[in-house]
Parts: sequence; structure tokens; C-alpha cells
Amino acid sequence: MSRSERLLDLLQVLRHHRRPVSGRRLAEETGVSLRTLYRDIASLQAQGAEIAGEPGVGYVLKPGFMLPPLMFAEDEIEALVLGSRWVASRADERLGSAAESALAKIAAVLPADLRQALDANTLLVGPAPGPEAGVVDVAVIRKAIRAERKLDIVYLDGSGETTRRIIWPFALGFFDTVRVAVGWCELRNDIRHFRTDRIASLSVLERRYPERRAVLLKRWRADQASRGRKGGPANGTPQT
Repeated sequence: MSRSERLLDLLQVLRHHRRPVSGRRLAEETGVSLRTLYRDIASLQAQGAEIAGEPGVGYVLKPGFMLPPLMFAEDEIEALVLGSRWVASRADERLGSAAESALAKIAAVLPADLRQALDANTLLVGPAPGPEAGVVDVAVIRKAIRAERKLDIVYLDGSGETTRRIIWPFALGFFDTVRVAVGWCELRNDIRHFRTDRIASLSVLERRYPERRAVLLKRWRADQASRGRKGGPANGTPQT
């Protein structure tokens, strides 16, 4: 393992610990000697990493530090390119443009050899039929999720019934032919899935919903896992 890869591994390990962790444990997790670990911590600190602590006390990385992109491995570059290409072809137009812009920013600061590997990447995303046409802008739903705002929607369910719902959107799923908003439905008093092409209209309400989206997402994941253990469709769409 090269020194740059070793430093990246150490940085990743530190990011997983929110509280101070001993040098000995860090050395075990990264597979280096304690002496090498202390040198590597000093190297990261010299590069601007805010690592607080000292031998015998423990170390913790303060949030916000990003190592230069020269630390990307070729597999990581391929993952970034493939993911960006998928988003550009499957997500809404604004998110697709953001993916292309992010990839261009990464390319601009990569060393020449890695930039060449990015430009010559041969992982391609195949054509897709595209999502069903809808009248709502998915970017509005994404913005509501970030702001934890309620949505007032008119929804056409699978049985053809039109209802008005107040939902607390907290996730958005992108599939080849559909996009699905996941949210707490005040009408059903439960988490429900809503195909965006069946939303006839929506408006973002000023009121924030009372729970954090991270809590709702955690509850949804637990419910999906429970469905899977019981033999049900873990990724199925419940009745809306």
C-alpha cells in the first residue's frame, strides 16, 4: 500500500469515529505500527487536517476536512463517473446537470494521470425508456425534502381514485421508468409511496413537518427490513 493510500485509509477510519479513539486502536484498524500511525497523523495535520488529540489521550477528526482528489483510486474514479452518468440520464434535468458539473470540477483538480483515466473511462450507462411523464417538477420535491416542508398534493392512486393529501416527504427514489416520493401521509397516518407521474398538482407549505427527515428515513428503513424478514416485498410499494 502506498503512503497516499495509507493516509486516505486513516482519514476514513477517523471519520467513522465521532469520539476520540486511541492511537493503538487506530493502528490496529489501519494495519500499521503505532510509530507509523503517529507519523501519518502528523502528515495529515501538516496538510491541514484538524485532528485533535495526542498520544495516550486519543484522536478525533473535526468535520469539514477534505483531502486533495489525488487520493482517488482508479476504482473510485470509475464509480464516480458511472454514478454521474447514471444520474445525468435518469434523474431530473437539474440534478443531471449538477452531476455533470460536479464531475467537471473533480476533473479540473485531478493530477494529469488520473484526469486521463477519468476522460478515458469506458463504463457506460445504457439507454432507458425514461420516467413516465408527469406534470410536477421533481426538483421541487427534492427542495421540500431538504427543507423538511410539507407538501399539499392531489394524487391519483392505482385504483384511479383522486385524493388530496398532506405529506411529509423525506426520500425520493429514482427508477428506470418511475420516480417515487416517500413520505408520511396525514390522510393515512402512515408512511406511503407516491409515484410522481400520478401527482396532478403540488404546493409546498410554509409549515415544516414536526419530525426530522432522518428519523422518518430510519423508521422507513426499519419497516422495509421487517417486511423482508417476514418474506414480504422489502422494496414493495404499500397502498397509498
